[in-house]
Amino acid sequence: MPQHTPTAPVCRDCDGFATATITTGTRHADGTRATLHVTCPTCKGTGHTTPATTRVRAGK
Repeated sequence: MPQHTPTAPVCRDCDGFATATITTGTRHADGTRATLHVTCPTCKGTGHTTPATTRVRAGK
């Protein structure tokens, strides 16, 4: 039976699509389209999140 590697949790803010290219509708002088590259600030462009660290409370 094949072994499956565990997948990292997908970022809840970008659903795994961490980078997007948006066309602004304008063109540069050479005729190419002006685009914006946007990266998810939560996962910093990886598309995955690290598991939250567990807090342990000791004492009273």
